Amino acid sequence: MSRDVLSTRLVHHRVAPLRRVPDLAEDARMGLMERPRWLPPKYFYDARGSQLFEAICDTPEYYPTRAEAAVLAAESRRVIERVRPAHIIELGSGSARKTRCLLAACDALGVHPRYWPFEVSTQIMIDSAEQLIADYDWLHVEAMSGDYTAGLAHLPLPAEAARRLFVFLGGTLGNFDPAQADAFMAEIVALMGPGDALLIGLDRVKDVAVLEAAYDDAAGYTAAFNKNVLNVLNRTLDGDISPDLYRHQAVFNRPLSRIEMRLIAEQPHRVHLEALGRGFDMAAGESILTEISRKFSRDDIASLLARAGLREAEHFEYGTGDYSLVLAVPDV
Repeated sequence: MSRDVLSTRLVHHRVAPLRRVPDLAEDARMGLMERPRWLPPKYFYDARGSQLFEAICDTPEYYPTRAEAAVLAAESRRVIERVRPAHIIELGSGSARKTRCLLAACDALGVHPRYWPFEVSTQIMIDSAEQLIADYDWLHVEAMSGDYTAGLAHLPLPAEAARRLFVFLGGTLGNFDPAQADAFMAEIVALMGPGDALLIGLDRVKDVAVLEAAYDDAAGYTAAFNKNVLNVLNRTLDGDISPDLYRHQAVFNRPLSRIEMRLIAEQPHRVHLEALGRGFDMAAGESILTEISRKFSRDDIASLLARAGLREAEHFEYGTGDYSLVLAVPDV
């Protein structure tokens, strides 16, 4: 692990992975060469994909970002009053746009925690950290570069004696299948001590039409976002996939309580990925699963927390249970 001091109030840590994470070539070998075909959603976020996702968040259909931001704006003060953290540790911090609600509550209450963002996109994290320390003269940032799917055990975190608030927003846990979600929650809980808390955002089960529209907006941004992963494959693996041969699909799988985003081949064709020295045949109507987004009931959330050894301390909801922001603490 290396450490760079960027200013008196900003330190950058490079976090060594606990385990190796497959790259795109390995994921393509595992996910595309056999049926059913799939790819992990992390490859959506090249520069173009990130721009498209920002556009998705502004569409009238895509409620999760607005819902979580609204709950944070309304309830951050209550969270900070309850936990009064000496440290805030955010997994997948991005630009820390929503985290500002928590920091504003800290500022108003005279609670001055150190902020520990953990993010794979280093420059985005550093840029946002520099703006945060400019806005809050009391704030110190310990920025951590790395991939949280590679493990959390090597994070250079502060001692358990000081209260810590772990933050995992965006409903991102829904992108994990149940076994992956339980394993990730267990990793978080392994870092927690008495007095610590976890603030997590979880999207809720709701009307199917609302769910499916959120992932298939009328302006077509989600379709373009989904198809853009084919451009990533072409660029990175020297592929010859034509995005025009695919259509976007987003369907709610009721038995698994999840949105499934797929790319559906419109006609039979052959795909070749030069970097792999291999190709495969797509049949008309055949799909590539590119993302899942699980949706939770109140009972699902209670079971998730119980399996992780957590209990609910506060449960904040948007609207009539459309989105949940849950503050959980170790069940000791």
